[in-house]
Amino acid sequence: MKPLHALTIHEAHDLLKKKEVSAVEITRGILDRIASIDPAIGAYITVTDDQALNQAKAADAAIAKGEIETLTGIPLAIKDLICTRGVKTTCASKILDNFIPPYDAVVVEKLNAGGAVMLGKVNMDEFAMGSSTENSGFHITKNPWNLAHVPGGSSGGSAAAVAADMCLGSLGSDTGGSIRQPASHCGVVGVKPTYGRVSRFGLVAFASSLDQIGPLAKDVMDAAILLKTISGYDPRDSTSVNREVEDYPALLSRNIKGLKIGIPEEYHTSNGVSGDVLSAIDSAVEIFKNTGAEMVDISLPHTRYGVAAYYLIAPAEASSNLARYDGVKYGFRDPAAESLMDMYRQTRSKGFGAEVQRRIILGTYALSAGYYDAYYKKASQIRTLIKNDFARAFESCDIILAPVAPTPAFKIGENVDDPLSMYLSDVFTLSANLAGIPGMSVPCGFSKDGLPIGLQLMGNYFDEPTILRAAYHFEQATEFHKRKPFNPEI
Repeated sequence: MKPLHALTIHEAHDLLKKKEVSAVEITRGILDRIASIDPAIGAYITVTDDQALNQAKAADAAIAKGEIETLTGIPLAIKDLICTRGVKTTCASKILDNFIPPYDAVVVEKLNAGGAVMLGKVNMDEFAMGSSTENSGFHITKNPWNLAHVPGGSSGGSAAAVAADMCLGSLGSDTGGSIRQPASHCGVVGVKPTYGRVSRFGLVAFASSLDQIGPLAKDVMDAAILLKTISGYDPRDSTSVNREVEDYPALLSRNIKGLKIGIPEEYHTSNGVSGDVLSAIDSAVEIFKNTGAEMVDISLPHTRYGVAAYYLIAPAEASSNLARYDGVKYGFRDPAAESLMDMYRQTRSKGFGAEVQRRIILGTYALSAGYYDAYYKKASQIRTLIKNDFARAFESCDIILAPVAPTPAFKIGENVDDPLSMYLSDVFTLSANLAGIPGMSVPCGFSKDGLPIGLQLMGNYFDEPTILRAAYHFEQATEFHKRKPFNPEI
Protein backbone atom coordinates (compact mmCIF):
# COMPACT_ATOMS: atom_id res chain seq x y z
CA MET A 1 0.00 0.00 0.00
CA LYS A 2 1.11 3.56 -0.69
CA PRO A 3 2.20 5.77 2.21
CA LEU A 4 -0.97 7.31 3.64
CA HIS A 5 0.03 10.84 2.66
CA ALA A 6 0.47 9.73 -0.98
CA LEU A 7 -3.11 8.48 -1.38
CA THR A 8 -5.63 10.14 -3.64
CA ILE A 9 -9.04 11.04 -2.26
CA HIS A 10 -10.75 8.13 -4.01
CA GLU A 11 -8.05 5.67 -2.88
CA ALA A 12 -8.36 6.85 0.72
CA HIS A 13 -12.15 6.61 0.53
CA ASP A 14 -11.97 2.98 -0.61
CA LEU A 15 -9.62 2.09 2.24
CA LEU A 16 -11.78 3.89 4.80
CA LYS A 17 -14.91 2.20 3.50
CA LYS A 18 -13.26 -1.23 3.82
CA LYS A 19 -11.99 -0.18 7.29
CA GLU A 20 -8.43 -1.07 6.29
CA VAL A 21 -7.25 2.27 7.64
CA SER A 22 -8.74 4.91 9.93
CA ALA A 23 -9.29 8.61 9.34
CA VAL A 24 -7.12 9.31 12.39
CA GLU A 25 -4.25 7.30 10.91
CA ILE A 26 -4.45 9.18 7.60
CA THR A 27 -4.71 12.54 9.34
CA ARG A 28 -1.79 11.84 11.69
CA GLY A 29 0.30 10.65 8.77
CA ILE A 30 -0.26 13.88 6.88
CA LEU A 31 0.21 16.09 9.95
CA ASP A 32 3.56 14.35 10.50
CA ARG A 33 4.50 15.04 6.88
CA ILE A 34 3.54 18.72 7.26
CA ALA A 35 5.72 18.98 10.36
CA SER A 36 8.59 17.31 8.50
CA ILE A 37 8.69 19.10 5.14
CA ASP A 38 6.59 22.26 5.33
CA PRO A 39 9.36 24.27 7.01
CA ALA A 40 11.21 23.98 3.68
CA ILE A 41 8.18 24.67 1.45
CA GLY A 42 6.04 27.09 3.45
CA ALA A 43 2.64 25.99 2.11
CA TYR A 44 0.73 26.51 5.36
CA ILE A 45 -0.01 29.66 7.34
CA THR A 46 -2.01 27.89 10.08
CA VAL A 47 -2.06 24.16 10.88
CA THR A 48 -5.11 23.06 12.91
CA ASP A 49 -3.73 19.85 14.42
CA ASP A 50 -6.22 19.43 17.28
CA GLN A 51 -9.27 20.31 15.20
CA ALA A 52 -8.15 17.97 12.41
CA LEU A 53 -7.71 15.02 14.78
CA ASN A 54 -11.09 15.69 16.43
CA GLN A 55 -12.77 15.77 13.01
CA ALA A 56 -10.95 12.55 12.07
CA LYS A 57 -12.21 10.86 15.26
CA ALA A 58 -15.76 11.98 14.44
CA ALA A 59 -15.33 10.58 10.93
CA ASP A 60 -14.17 7.23 12.29
CA ALA A 61 -17.19 7.11 14.61
CA ALA A 62 -19.49 7.75 11.64
CA ILE A 63 -17.74 5.09 9.54
CA ALA A 64 -18.11 2.58 12.39
CA LYS A 65 -21.90 3.11 12.13
CA GLY A 66 -21.79 2.55 8.38
CA GLU A 67 -22.22 6.26 7.63
CA ILE A 68 -19.63 7.23 5.04
CA GLU A 69 -19.70 9.77 2.23
CA THR A 70 -17.04 10.37 -0.40
CA LEU A 71 -15.15 12.94 1.70
CA THR A 72 -15.72 11.42 5.15
CA GLY A 73 -12.36 11.41 6.93
CA ILE A 74 -10.49 13.00 3.99
CA PRO A 75 -7.87 15.59 5.10
CA LEU A 76 -7.98 18.81 3.05
CA ALA A 77 -6.29 22.22 3.04
CA ILE A 78 -8.17 25.51 2.65
CA LYS A 79 -6.83 28.69 1.04
CA ASP A 80 -6.57 31.39 3.67
CA LEU A 81 -9.16 33.73 2.17
CA ILE A 82 -12.02 31.27 2.70
CA CYS A 83 -13.69 31.94 6.06
CA THR A 84 -13.42 29.23 8.71
CA ARG A 85 -15.33 29.66 11.97
CA GLY A 86 -12.97 29.95 14.93
CA VAL A 87 -9.83 29.65 12.77
CA LYS A 88 -7.81 32.66 11.61
CA THR A 89 -8.49 33.81 8.06
CA THR A 90 -5.74 36.25 7.15
CA CYS A 91 -5.76 36.51 3.33
CA ALA A 92 -1.96 36.36 3.88
CA SER A 93 -2.17 40.02 4.93
CA LYS A 94 -0.96 41.81 8.04
CA ILE A 95 -4.17 43.80 8.02
CA LEU A 96 -6.15 40.63 8.86
CA ASP A 97 -3.52 38.96 11.01
CA ASN A 98 -5.92 38.85 14.00
CA PHE A 99 -9.20 38.14 12.17
CA ILE A 100 -11.11 35.06 13.34
CA PRO A 101 -14.40 34.63 11.44
CA PRO A 102 -17.57 33.87 13.44
CA TYR A 103 -18.94 31.77 10.55
CA ASP A 104 -17.90 29.27 7.88
CA ALA A 105 -17.92 29.92 4.14
CA VAL A 106 -20.59 27.90 2.34
CA VAL A 107 -17.94 25.66 0.74
CA VAL A 108 -16.57 24.87 4.20
CA GLU A 109 -20.09 24.11 5.44
CA LYS A 110 -20.44 21.64 2.57
CA LEU A 111 -17.10 19.99 3.35
CA ASN A 112 -18.02 19.74 7.04
CA ALA A 113 -21.40 18.24 6.19
CA GLY A 114 -19.57 15.60 4.14
CA GLY A 115 -17.31 14.70 7.06
CA ALA A 116 -14.08 16.14 5.64
CA VAL A 117 -11.09 16.97 7.85
CA MET A 118 -9.51 20.44 7.71
CA LEU A 119 -5.74 20.33 8.18
CA GLY A 120 -5.31 24.11 8.15
CA LYS A 121 -5.13 27.27 6.07
CA VAL A 122 -2.60 27.60 3.26
CA ASN A 123 -0.50 30.48 1.99
CA MET A 124 -1.33 32.76 -0.92
CA ASP A 125 -0.52 36.09 -2.50
CA GLU A 126 -1.98 38.79 -0.26
CA PHE A 127 -5.71 39.16 -0.99
CA ALA A 128 -5.10 36.85 -3.99
CA MET A 129 -3.17 39.58 -5.82
CA GLY A 130 -0.24 37.89 -7.51
CA SER A 131 0.96 35.01 -9.64
CA SER A 132 3.77 33.59 -7.53
CA THR A 133 2.83 33.61 -3.79
CA GLU A 134 5.77 35.97 -3.30
CA ASN A 135 3.30 38.70 -2.23
CA SER A 136 2.24 36.93 0.97
CA GLY A 137 2.48 39.14 4.04
CA PHE A 138 4.04 36.25 6.00
CA HIS A 139 6.43 34.14 3.90
CA ILE A 140 7.15 32.90 0.38
CA THR A 141 5.92 29.46 -0.61
CA LYS A 142 8.37 27.38 -2.65
CA ASN A 143 7.70 24.95 -5.47
CA PRO A 144 8.10 21.33 -4.24
CA TRP A 145 9.67 20.35 -7.58
CA ASN A 146 12.47 22.91 -7.17
CA LEU A 147 12.72 25.12 -4.09
CA ALA A 148 14.38 27.89 -6.08
CA HIS A 149 11.18 28.35 -8.11
CA VAL A 150 7.75 29.79 -7.32
CA PRO A 151 4.70 27.51 -7.01
CA GLY A 152 2.57 30.01 -8.93
CA GLY A 153 -0.22 32.04 -7.44
CA SER A 154 -2.28 33.25 -5.91
CA SER A 155 -3.25 29.73 -4.74
CA GLY A 156 0.41 28.71 -4.45
CA GLY A 157 0.01 27.24 -0.99
CA SER A 158 -2.96 25.14 -2.11
CA ALA A 159 -1.06 23.74 -5.12
CA ALA A 160 2.21 23.16 -3.24
CA ALA A 161 0.41 21.35 -0.41
CA VAL A 162 -1.25 18.96 -2.88
CA ALA A 163 1.94 18.39 -4.91
CA ALA A 164 4.01 17.67 -1.79
CA ASP A 165 1.39 15.28 -0.32
CA MET A 166 0.68 17.59 2.61
CA CYS A 167 -3.07 17.12 2.05
CA LEU A 168 -5.21 14.89 -0.12
CA GLY A 169 -6.81 17.88 -1.85
CA SER A 170 -7.35 21.59 -1.36
CA LEU A 171 -9.56 24.54 -2.17
CA GLY A 172 -8.25 27.65 -3.88
CA SER A 173 -9.74 30.66 -5.62
CA ASP A 174 -9.32 31.86 -9.19
CA THR A 175 -9.72 35.52 -10.19
CA GLY A 176 -7.54 35.52 -13.31
CA GLY A 177 -5.88 32.10 -13.27
CA SER A 178 -5.04 31.68 -9.58
CA ILE A 179 -6.07 28.01 -9.47
CA ARG A 180 -5.01 26.91 -12.95
CA GLN A 181 -1.59 28.60 -13.05
CA PRO A 182 -0.26 27.19 -9.72
CA ALA A 183 -1.79 23.80 -10.59
CA SER A 184 0.24 23.89 -13.81
CA HIS A 185 3.45 24.97 -12.05
CA CYS A 186 3.11 22.29 -9.37
CA GLY A 187 1.96 19.40 -11.58
CA VAL A 188 -1.53 18.94 -10.10
CA VAL A 189 -5.11 19.30 -11.36
CA GLY A 190 -6.95 22.58 -10.79
CA VAL A 191 -10.49 23.61 -11.77
CA LYS A 192 -12.03 27.07 -12.07
CA PRO A 193 -15.81 26.49 -12.27
CA THR A 194 -18.33 28.57 -14.20
CA TYR A 195 -19.00 31.87 -12.43
CA GLY A 196 -22.03 31.23 -10.21
CA ARG A 197 -21.51 27.45 -10.00
CA VAL A 198 -19.91 27.60 -6.51
CA SER A 199 -21.08 29.96 -3.75
CA ARG A 200 -18.77 32.87 -2.96
CA PHE A 201 -20.40 33.44 0.45
CA GLY A 202 -17.53 33.48 2.93
CA LEU A 203 -14.88 34.07 0.26
CA VAL A 204 -13.04 37.30 1.07
CA ALA A 205 -13.52 39.37 -2.06
CA PHE A 206 -10.76 40.55 -4.38
CA ALA A 207 -12.75 41.24 -7.58
CA SER A 208 -16.34 40.15 -7.06
CA SER A 209 -17.28 39.69 -10.72
CA LEU A 210 -14.26 37.45 -11.36
CA ASP A 211 -13.58 35.46 -8.15
CA GLN A 212 -14.53 31.78 -8.06
CA ILE A 213 -13.65 29.00 -5.60
CA GLY A 214 -12.45 25.68 -7.02
CA PRO A 215 -10.54 22.49 -6.20
CA LEU A 216 -6.90 21.49 -6.59
CA ALA A 217 -6.27 17.76 -6.54
CA LYS A 218 -3.87 14.94 -7.37
CA ASP A 219 -5.93 13.66 -10.29
CA VAL A 220 -9.06 14.44 -12.29
CA MET A 221 -11.30 12.04 -10.34
CA ASP A 222 -10.41 13.80 -7.09
CA ALA A 223 -11.05 17.20 -8.67
CA ALA A 224 -14.48 16.00 -9.85
CA ILE A 225 -15.30 14.70 -6.36
CA LEU A 226 -14.39 17.99 -4.71
CA LEU A 227 -16.18 20.07 -7.34
CA LYS A 228 -19.38 18.07 -6.97
CA THR A 229 -19.29 18.57 -3.20
CA ILE A 230 -18.82 22.35 -3.21
CA SER A 231 -21.09 23.19 -6.17
CA GLY A 232 -24.73 24.23 -5.95
CA TYR A 233 -27.12 27.13 -5.50
CA ASP A 234 -26.80 29.37 -2.46
CA PRO A 235 -29.41 32.08 -1.76
CA ARG A 236 -26.84 33.97 0.34
CA ASP A 237 -24.78 34.65 -2.79
CA SER A 238 -26.60 36.96 -5.20
CA THR A 239 -24.44 35.72 -8.10
CA SER A 240 -25.14 32.03 -7.44
CA VAL A 241 -27.04 30.25 -10.24
CA ASN A 242 -29.88 27.88 -9.40
CA ARG A 243 -28.91 25.00 -11.65
CA GLU A 244 -28.71 21.28 -10.96
CA VAL A 245 -25.28 19.90 -10.08
CA GLU A 246 -24.37 16.94 -12.24
CA ASP A 247 -22.60 13.84 -10.94
CA TYR A 248 -19.17 14.84 -12.23
CA PRO A 249 -17.27 11.68 -11.12
CA ALA A 250 -19.83 9.37 -12.72
CA LEU A 251 -19.57 11.15 -16.09
CA LEU A 252 -15.78 10.97 -16.46
CA SER A 253 -15.53 7.67 -18.29
CA ARG A 254 -17.92 8.56 -21.11
CA ASN A 255 -16.28 8.32 -24.52
CA ILE A 256 -14.79 11.44 -26.10
CA LYS A 257 -14.67 10.11 -29.65
CA GLY A 258 -15.82 12.89 -31.96
CA LEU A 259 -15.35 15.58 -29.32
CA LYS A 260 -14.48 18.82 -31.08
CA ILE A 261 -11.55 20.62 -29.50
CA GLY A 262 -10.92 24.22 -30.54
CA ILE A 263 -7.35 25.43 -31.02
CA PRO A 264 -7.24 29.24 -30.84
CA GLU A 265 -4.73 30.73 -33.26
CA GLU A 266 -4.10 33.60 -30.79
CA TYR A 267 -3.10 31.20 -27.98
CA HIS A 268 -1.06 28.70 -29.94
CA THR A 269 1.82 30.95 -30.86
CA SER A 270 5.54 31.10 -30.16
CA ASN A 271 5.30 34.79 -29.23
CA GLY A 272 6.39 34.87 -25.58
CA VAL A 273 5.71 31.17 -25.05
CA SER A 274 8.61 28.90 -24.12
CA GLY A 275 9.61 26.04 -26.39
CA ASP A 276 8.98 23.55 -23.57
CA VAL A 277 5.37 24.71 -23.25
CA LEU A 278 4.74 24.67 -27.01
CA SER A 279 6.21 21.18 -27.28
CA ALA A 280 4.05 19.86 -24.43
CA ILE A 281 0.90 21.40 -25.94
CA ASP A 282 1.67 19.96 -29.38
CA SER A 283 2.13 16.51 -27.82
CA ALA A 284 -1.16 16.88 -25.94
CA VAL A 285 -2.97 17.66 -29.20
CA GLU A 286 -1.62 14.44 -30.72
CA ILE A 287 -2.73 12.44 -27.68
CA PHE A 288 -6.25 13.82 -27.99
CA LYS A 289 -6.30 12.94 -31.69
CA ASN A 290 -5.38 9.37 -30.77
CA THR A 291 -8.34 9.19 -28.37
CA GLY A 292 -10.72 10.08 -31.21
CA ALA A 293 -11.17 13.80 -30.59
CA GLU A 294 -11.29 16.22 -33.54
CA MET A 295 -9.24 19.43 -33.69
CA VAL A 296 -10.95 22.60 -34.92
CA ASP A 297 -9.16 25.87 -35.70
CA ILE A 298 -10.86 28.81 -33.99
CA SER A 299 -10.16 32.48 -33.39
CA LEU A 300 -10.51 34.57 -30.22
CA PRO A 301 -9.54 37.93 -31.75
CA HIS A 302 -9.98 40.09 -28.66
CA THR A 303 -7.63 37.94 -26.56
CA ARG A 304 -4.87 40.51 -27.09
CA TYR A 305 -6.86 43.06 -25.08
CA GLY A 306 -7.56 40.66 -22.21
CA VAL A 307 -4.63 41.56 -19.95
CA ALA A 308 -5.30 45.31 -20.27
CA ALA A 309 -9.03 44.89 -19.61
CA TYR A 310 -8.47 42.56 -16.67
CA TYR A 311 -5.95 44.85 -15.00
CA LEU A 312 -8.48 47.68 -15.07
CA ILE A 313 -11.56 45.73 -13.98
CA ALA A 314 -9.92 43.66 -11.22
CA PRO A 315 -8.09 46.57 -9.50
CA ALA A 316 -11.22 48.73 -9.77
CA GLU A 317 -13.28 46.11 -7.94
CA ALA A 318 -10.43 45.56 -5.47
CA SER A 319 -10.32 49.30 -4.74
CA SER A 320 -13.98 49.15 -3.75
CA ASN A 321 -13.83 45.82 -1.87
CA LEU A 322 -10.72 46.67 0.16
CA ALA A 323 -12.07 50.04 1.30
CA ARG A 324 -13.60 48.19 4.27
CA TYR A 325 -10.15 47.61 5.80
CA ASP A 326 -9.73 50.99 7.47
CA GLY A 327 -8.76 50.16 11.04
CA VAL A 328 -12.25 50.90 12.36
CA LYS A 329 -14.35 47.78 11.97
CA TYR A 330 -11.93 44.86 12.38
CA GLY A 331 -8.39 43.78 11.61
CA PHE A 332 -5.17 45.71 12.17
CA ARG A 333 -5.23 49.32 13.44
CA ASP A 334 -2.08 51.39 13.70
CA PRO A 335 -1.82 52.35 17.42
CA ALA A 336 0.57 55.23 16.74
CA ALA A 337 -1.94 57.32 14.76
CA GLU A 338 -2.76 60.69 16.31
CA SER A 339 -5.85 61.58 14.27
CA LEU A 340 -8.62 59.83 12.36
CA MET A 341 -7.05 60.56 8.97
CA ASP A 342 -3.64 59.43 10.22
CA MET A 343 -5.23 56.22 11.46
CA TYR A 344 -6.82 55.51 8.07
CA ARG A 345 -3.63 56.31 6.16
CA GLN A 346 -1.14 54.58 8.45
CA THR A 347 -3.30 51.51 9.01
CA ARG A 348 -3.63 50.88 5.28
CA SER A 349 0.00 51.78 4.53
CA LYS A 350 1.33 49.39 7.16
CA GLY A 351 -1.35 46.70 6.80
CA PHE A 352 -1.29 46.29 3.01
CA GLY A 353 1.71 45.07 1.05
CA ALA A 354 3.16 46.77 -2.01
CA GLU A 355 1.21 44.81 -4.64
CA VAL A 356 -2.13 45.37 -2.89
CA GLN A 357 -1.41 49.09 -2.61
CA ARG A 358 -0.42 49.20 -6.28
CA ARG A 359 -3.70 47.63 -7.37
CA ILE A 360 -5.80 49.83 -5.08
CA ILE A 361 -4.16 52.92 -6.60
CA LEU A 362 -4.70 51.61 -10.15
CA GLY A 363 -8.33 50.80 -9.43
CA THR A 364 -9.09 54.07 -7.69
CA TYR A 365 -7.58 55.99 -10.61
CA ALA A 366 -9.62 54.00 -13.16
CA LEU A 367 -12.83 54.79 -11.27
CA SER A 368 -12.09 58.45 -10.62
CA ALA A 369 -14.09 61.31 -12.14
CA GLY A 370 -13.01 62.02 -15.69
CA TYR A 371 -11.36 58.61 -16.15
CA TYR A 372 -14.22 56.17 -15.56
CA ASP A 373 -15.45 56.29 -19.18
CA ALA A 374 -11.95 56.19 -20.64
CA TYR A 375 -10.76 53.22 -18.57
CA TYR A 376 -13.25 51.15 -16.57
CA LYS A 377 -16.15 51.54 -19.02
CA LYS A 378 -13.91 50.77 -22.00
CA ALA A 379 -12.51 47.69 -20.23
CA SER A 380 -16.06 46.49 -19.54
CA GLN A 381 -16.87 46.84 -23.24
CA ILE A 382 -13.79 44.77 -24.11
CA ARG A 383 -14.99 42.17 -21.62
CA THR A 384 -18.25 41.86 -23.58
CA LEU A 385 -16.31 41.40 -26.83
CA ILE A 386 -14.23 38.63 -25.20
CA LYS A 387 -17.41 36.88 -24.02
CA ASN A 388 -18.80 37.12 -27.55
CA ASP A 389 -15.59 35.60 -28.94
CA PHE A 390 -16.05 32.54 -26.74
CA ALA A 391 -19.75 32.27 -27.64
CA ARG A 392 -18.88 32.20 -31.35
CA ALA A 393 -16.07 29.69 -30.76
CA PHE A 394 -18.38 27.25 -28.97
CA GLU A 395 -20.65 27.20 -32.00
CA SER A 396 -17.96 25.15 -33.78
CA CYS A 397 -16.25 23.28 -30.91
CA ASP A 398 -17.10 21.61 -27.61
CA ILE A 399 -14.06 22.70 -25.60
CA ILE A 400 -11.00 24.89 -26.11
CA LEU A 401 -7.39 23.75 -25.63
CA ALA A 402 -4.63 26.18 -24.72
CA PRO A 403 -1.52 26.56 -22.57
CA VAL A 404 -2.04 27.52 -18.93
CA ALA A 405 1.03 29.75 -18.65
CA PRO A 406 3.60 30.95 -21.19
CA THR A 407 6.49 29.40 -19.24
CA PRO A 408 7.08 26.78 -16.54
CA ALA A 409 7.53 28.09 -12.99
CA PHE A 410 10.01 30.95 -12.88
CA LYS A 411 12.63 31.47 -10.20
CA ILE A 412 11.80 33.20 -6.92
CA GLY A 413 12.63 36.88 -7.28
CA GLU A 414 12.90 36.74 -11.08
CA ASN A 415 9.80 38.88 -11.77
CA VAL A 416 9.18 40.46 -8.39
CA ASP A 417 10.36 43.91 -9.52
CA ASP A 418 8.68 43.66 -12.92
CA PRO A 419 4.89 43.84 -12.43
CA LEU A 420 4.21 43.72 -16.19
CA SER A 421 6.05 40.41 -16.64
CA MET A 422 4.21 39.06 -13.61
CA TYR A 423 0.84 40.17 -15.00
CA LEU A 424 1.60 38.59 -18.39
CA SER A 425 1.94 35.17 -16.74
CA ASP A 426 -1.89 35.17 -16.66
CA VAL A 427 -2.27 35.95 -20.37
CA PHE A 428 -3.83 32.55 -21.22
CA THR A 429 -6.07 32.20 -18.17
CA LEU A 430 -7.73 35.53 -17.37
CA SER A 431 -10.03 35.61 -20.42
CA ALA A 432 -11.98 32.68 -18.94
CA ASN A 433 -12.62 34.78 -15.82
CA LEU A 434 -13.67 37.81 -17.86
CA ALA A 435 -16.13 35.60 -19.77
CA GLY A 436 -17.21 33.57 -16.71
CA ILE A 437 -16.63 30.19 -18.40
CA PRO A 438 -15.11 27.11 -16.68
CA GLY A 439 -11.47 26.18 -17.18
CA MET A 440 -9.02 23.69 -15.74
CA SER A 441 -5.38 22.67 -15.75
CA VAL A 442 -4.19 19.08 -16.09
CA PRO A 443 -0.51 17.97 -16.14
CA CYS A 444 0.73 17.47 -19.72
CA GLY A 445 4.52 17.40 -19.56
CA PHE A 446 7.77 18.64 -18.07
CA SER A 447 10.35 21.21 -19.03
CA LYS A 448 13.97 20.36 -19.78
CA ASP A 449 14.68 21.35 -16.17
CA GLY A 450 12.11 18.91 -14.82
CA LEU A 451 9.41 21.47 -13.96
CA PRO A 452 5.73 20.57 -14.56
CA ILE A 453 3.71 22.02 -17.45
CA GLY A 454 -0.08 22.17 -17.49
CA LEU A 455 -2.65 21.93 -20.28
CA GLN A 456 -5.67 24.25 -20.11
CA LEU A 457 -9.13 23.09 -21.15
CA MET A 458 -12.01 25.61 -21.25
CA GLY A 459 -15.69 24.83 -21.71
CA ASN A 460 -19.00 26.52 -22.31
CA TYR A 461 -21.06 27.84 -19.41
CA PHE A 462 -21.84 25.09 -16.85
CA ASP A 463 -20.23 22.46 -19.08
CA GLU A 464 -17.77 21.32 -16.44
CA PRO A 465 -18.60 17.66 -17.24
CA THR A 466 -17.10 17.92 -20.73
CA ILE A 467 -13.79 19.50 -19.74
CA LEU A 468 -13.47 17.07 -16.81
CA ARG A 469 -14.22 14.13 -19.12
CA ALA A 470 -11.67 15.29 -21.69
CA ALA A 471 -9.07 15.81 -18.97
CA TYR A 472 -9.79 12.37 -17.50
CA HIS A 473 -9.27 10.62 -20.85
CA PHE A 474 -6.07 12.59 -21.42
CA GLU A 475 -4.89 11.62 -17.93
CA GLN A 476 -5.67 7.94 -18.56
CA ALA A 477 -3.53 8.07 -21.72
CA THR A 478 -0.52 9.61 -19.96
CA GLU A 479 1.63 9.18 -16.85
CA PHE A 480 2.33 12.83 -15.99
CA HIS A 481 -0.04 12.94 -13.00
CA LYS A 482 1.71 9.95 -11.42
CA ARG A 483 5.10 11.63 -11.16
CA LYS A 484 6.00 13.11 -7.82
CA PRO A 485 8.56 15.76 -6.91
CA PHE A 486 11.76 14.17 -5.70
CA ASN A 487 13.65 16.86 -3.89
CA PRO A 488 16.47 15.89 -1.53
CA GLU A 489 16.12 19.29 0.17
CA ILE A 490 12.73 18.24 1.56
